[in-house]
Amino acid sequence: MKRLVLGSLICAFALTSCSSVTLLRTKEMKAVGDDVKSDVQQQVKQEVAASTEATFARIDSLEQVIDSLSLVQKRMKVELSMLSSKIAEISDRNDSHHEELLYRLDLLLGKSDKILSKKVVVNGQTVEAPADSAAISSEKIQTLDSLFNTARADYHRGEIKLAYSEFKQIYEESKTGQIASDALYWMGVCLADANQMDKAKTVFARVVKAFPEAPKTCAALLKLSNIAASEGDLKTQKQYLQTILGTKGCSDSNEFLQAAEILETVLNSETATEPAPVDSTKKSSAP
Repeated sequence: MKRLVLGSLICAFALTSCSSVTLLRTKEMKAVGDDVKSDVQQQVKQEVAASTEATFARIDSLEQVIDSLSLVQKRMKVELSMLSSKIAEISDRNDSHHEELLYRLDLLLGKSDKILSKKVVVNGQTVEAPADSAAISSEKIQTLDSLFNTARADYHRGEIKLAYSEFKQIYEESKTGQIASDALYWMGVCLADANQMDKAKTVFARVVKAFPEAPKTCAALLKLSNIAASEGDLKTQKQYLQTILGTKGCSDSNEFLQAAEILETVLNSETATEPAPVDSTKKSSAP
């Protein structure tokens, strides 16, 4: 009996010891798991923080690149604007130079015609006839020519008022010939640029009336057409355009082509805005 009790006590002690060991091992394993979990969480936090920092650094770098590209774009716009202005200025200068060359050529041709017309035959020899007192002297022509070039240069520099007074002086001192018609035309251009349209119309109309065969007559007609268009007077605009197209001296000019294009646009616009025709043959359905 004692042996049985002793065996039972021994088994109970053994079971209690095993349970304690198991519980201890469980606590140790849980502690180890908590440590591992904490280490993993700490490592994950560090990696996330590092990744976030790197992302923000990349964002900052991209923002700097975007800002840099924006500055480059703005600079390019400014440079393109300046380049466009320079090209327009060069184009105006070239046009002005071309017109001046043509003008001087016409003057030279006019002088040569006058010289040839003054030669007469006396006793089989060709001699020059006396100079016509009504004609403008060559010195005066050179002076007016120089003043015309100065006026054109002042106009392209934006000195509209000064250019107008110079063109007016040329016109008043010449009154006739191509230099007078050119000066009168440019007086109208200056007035139009100064927004004095009524005076500009009067001057351009004077060019057309006083110098119907002059090279600037076609340009004056086109200016009158444009002014009429700006005032909403389509009827007058079409009349000027048709006058250009019907003038023989304008057939080879740029104004002729412009007038044809503008007139076609105006006529197409009028056709598009016309109301649809009503068929009068249809009977009304009303009783």
